[in-house]
Amino acid sequence: MTDSERQTDRRLERTILELLDRRGPTATICPSDAARAVYEGDDDGWRALMEPARRAARRLVASGEVEITQAGRPVEPTKARGPIRIRRAR
Repeated sequence: MTDSERQTDRRLERTILELLDRRGPTATICPSDAARAVYEGDDDGWRALMEPARRAARRLVASGEVEITQAGRPVEPTKARGPIRIRRAR
């Protein structure tokens, strides 16, 4: 992993937490919200940050900061397939 990738990973983690802080305590965000916020262009290059954003969310789950949900219920990050949401750990 390059320094640039590590910096992007840290920015994605911080951005996920900042986005959640700006919303209500029970609010959720999509990984795309973080990817779009971190991406610096005005095209759809943010899509390349989707998997890094999902990985950032999984690291935040491991540290106890957030939960990954599907259909409104927490899911084990390794078992999540398809669209996910991220919320503060309860």
